[in-house]
Amino acid sequence: MEGRPPVLRLGDEGPEVTELQLRLRQIGLYAGDIDGDYDRVVEGSVRTYQLTRVILSEQSGVYGTATRTSLESETSEP
Repeated sequence: MEGRPPVLRLGDEGPEVTELQLRLRQIGLYAGDIDGDYDRVVEGSVRTYQLTRVILSEQSGVYGTATRTSLESETSEP
């Protein structure tokens, strides 16, 4: 990917969100639809991930650089 990966949050949609959903599913934190929609279910899954990995540098439920780096390090590219 070129440049910095986007920060994803509630209301975003697209292939980046689909990848996030698939990665969260790999570690058992997301059981919702793989639809590319950053809804409340995705937000809750990201928040749970951040709490369990003690990622405190980012807004809760927002998929930013620190959260992305951590999640990508423990999942395979879908």
